[in-house]
Amino acid sequence: MNKAVQKKFLDIIRREKPFVGERDLDRLNKKFGENPPEFAEALITENLLKHREVCRMLSTAVGKAYVDPFSSVVTNEALEKIPANIARKAQALPLYHIEDTITISMADPLDEAMIRRLEGITGMKVSPVFSLGSEVRDAVEVYYSTEEDIQSILQELAQTGEALLTEFSANDVQALSESKGLIQIVDAIIYFALRERASDIHIEPHQEETVIRFRIDGRLREMLRFSKAIHRALLVRIKILCDMNIAESRFPHDGRMTIPLGARKADFRVSVIPTVEGEKCVIRVLASTSKREMMTLDRMMISQAIQKPLRRVIQNPNGIIFVTGPTGSGKTTTLYAALNEINKPDINISTIEDPVEIRLAGVTQAQVNNHIDLKFSTLLRSMLRQDPDVLLVGEIRDLETAKIACEAALTGHLVFATLHTNNSIQAVTRLIEIGIEPYMVAPAILAVLAQRLAARICERCKEAYYPTEEVLSRYFHDADGVTDVPFYLGKGCNACRGSGYHGRVAFHEMALITEEMRNLIARNAGLADLTAAARKAGYKPLRYDGLKKVLLGFTTPEEIEKHTSFEWSM
Repeated sequence: MNKAVQKKFLDIIRREKPFVGERDLDRLNKKFGENPPEFAEALITENLLKHREVCRMLSTAVGKAYVDPFSSVVTNEALEKIPANIARKAQALPLYHIEDTITISMADPLDEAMIRRLEGITGMKVSPVFSLGSEVRDAVEVYYSTEEDIQSILQELAQTGEALLTEFSANDVQALSESKGLIQIVDAIIYFALRERASDIHIEPHQEETVIRFRIDGRLREMLRFSKAIHRALLVRIKILCDMNIAESRFPHDGRMTIPLGARKADFRVSVIPTVEGEKCVIRVLASTSKREMMTLDRMMISQAIQKPLRRVIQNPNGIIFVTGPTGSGKTTTLYAALNEINKPDINISTIEDPVEIRLAGVTQAQVNNHIDLKFSTLLRSMLRQDPDVLLVGEIRDLETAKIACEAALTGHLVFATLHTNNSIQAVTRLIEIGIEPYMVAPAILAVLAQRLAARICERCKEAYYPTEEVLSRYFHDADGVTDVPFYLGKGCNACRGSGYHGRVAFHEMALITEEMRNLIARNAGLADLTAAARKAGYKPLRYDGLKKVLLGFTTPEEIEKHTSFEWSM
């Protein structure tokens, strides 16, 4: 890029964002004026402008479309057209190709000489798009990461001997924290996990080896095995990133770490526990800060029989709406989709979470901090003094939080919250078990939505098959003589690493609290009576919606069986 681009970029900033000080612009222009992308990243780093605004304005100045490589479609076929070493040198990431044209994300999409070289390498016409330099660099590391790269770094690390220590002095710890090899291996594992769409990284010590497994589409898959001699140094490096006590290996540790990912950051929650073979570490991928795409109720493929009453109930002025399910079942995504639906300038929405995973403009978001005894109940009590209309409580864990939430619902506030229960009806009895009086529970609850995630069939290798009458009878009441109902499965391909699954799909059940149910709750009725009353209002169990997703070709019956208990539903 040239000075003309920088001048145009500055003119756009001055015209559209006059509040940015001339002193700051002049200072950064003197330092980065010869490199508009670096100038743009400096504006973001110093919080003078938002990432989205900077990229839009620089895209206009360059005359090329801006693409976030971490949100764009990146195909294996395109990646194979350009070797990793060339992609790194050229700061170019191939995204996808259509017929004889390949779209490539470049830090400098105006470099005609580089475009010609890439056309020679790929044998295709190059359509360049624009991304920030740091985004291209990090995206290349993520999308080109392989098991072979990690094994190569591990072998080199073992040969140097710097990670083979069994005892660590203060000087050793300092050396390990700055060790290029350990930095590379931790980064490589995380990049590989991001490429594979892993939600969790398990680093497990065995008798002679360390095994790394990724949870992908809800399933654990073994990815790597390497010498256990490196295990402790690897754990020390992760602990340093999380500010954990590296000298203590007898007790569990919990922490968080952040790594740069382009112009943004990626957040991870880390848990370390002692085992008989050493410390096991599990890293939960929390998604990139400010990157996670806001889902809407329309895009979540919620069945209309559930989506329509859900849209109605979230418009209520007061009461509690629960979303239940196990950890990692998408409860937070669903809650934010509902909040996004009602988020208006005239409504004061506040959330209390541990941690804050999704950022939503116009919403006040607070994070629990157990290190300073900042609990859900403490924050919730204070939030009620902030004139809220809508509250989101990340999780009801104890009697105090549950009681305050119920009182808020009874005093004119709409409350969204999560509980860990097996189905929606159990949320009612769970509150009573926690210690809330039935007379408070009955008028407070509006509805309970239970949710699970099933692995979604890979669209690239998806094919239909016709199950036998015996198989159909396991799932449906009246399957006698029926043989023409198609089910679907994935044969396995490169896109899904032979698993037959790629991505996940949610299925739900919803219990609307009717007057009959309120009377039963007030009398402390049992689960069976509440379920019978809910059925009268249209309640269907999780398996019912799950089997609908099977018939629509989104998932397999095996996935539904894996996540639901047996119950006749269709």
